[in-house]
Amino acid sequence: MRCPVDKSDMIVVEHHRIELDFCLTCSGVWFDSGEINLLVNALKAQGAGLSGDELLKPQKATVSEDKRKCPICRKNMDKIWIGKDQKVLIDSCPAGDGLWFDGGELHQVLQQMSAPGSKDVISFLGEAFKATHKPA
Repeated sequence: MRCPVDKSDMIVVEHHRIELDFCLTCSGVWFDSGEINLLVNALKAQGAGLSGDELLKPQKATVSEDKRKCPICRKNMDKIWIGKDQKVLIDSCPAGDGLWFDGGELHQVLQQMSAPGSKDVISFLGEAFKATHKPA
């Protein structure tokens, strides 16, 4: 799969049946639509602070940031806000193919979801995708 930011090939990172595409160049992360559901279910099992409803029912954003093309269907993705206290701007495929997190954005969302004593998926993904956004 090609990165929607810099067009480089992405690598696949897998943990507990959650298979993500990761760009080594810009540190962005692609979630296929089914993968985000697996993450939410794993986080619910760990007592995550941010509910799946808050993550899966994002708010559309009107921003001037350039639109990116979905790496699956090649349609322009929508900009959406997710998160609770601190909203994080991510890209969402209008056809439902998945979500794109720029470098550091997934970590920001996971920090809001963590509950005291929660580990495993949150800590793995949080550490793996802590990288900050690097402009393309």
